[in-house]
Amino acid sequence: MKSTRTRILTIGAAVLLTAAAALAQGWHHRGGFEHMLKQLDLTSEQQSQVKAIWAKEKPTLQPLMQQMRQNDSAMNALVTGGSFDEGKATTLATQNSQAAIQLQVEHAKIKSEIMQILTADQKAKLAQLEARHASRAQGQTSAPPSN
Repeated sequence: MKSTRTRILTIGAAVLLTAAAALAQGWHHRGGFEHMLKQLDLTSEQQSQVKAIWAKEKPTLQPLMQQMRQNDSAMNALVTGGSFDEGKATTLATQNSQAAIQLQVEHAKIKSEIMQILTADQKAKLAQLEARHASRAQGQTSAPPSN
């Protein structure tokens, strides 16, 4: 019984951490992507189009982020409240994972739409910026923590 409970807790924690990482990556990616767009010398028309894309997708993104914040608060209350309920923890972790997946899909959709308005030169420059960003990120994640 104890090993089953430990296994469920471990799986639930892993799912929750995966969801949190996905959310963080999505926001980090969005912020990084927006920063990269600023380096592409977009025309005023392109800037307007990018703003319109974000505005159009905002109603889809906001409820997902709200759900994740609520689930995080509920999970924290569950963990610190004194009476842990594995079923509730599993439900919250599952909901967060699903919301994180939807956020990643939405971010990909937004990027795809923005890519359609870029010139060939801007796309090439963006690819270089993303490669440089990925290289730096790889360097940050591959180094073992120093004690």
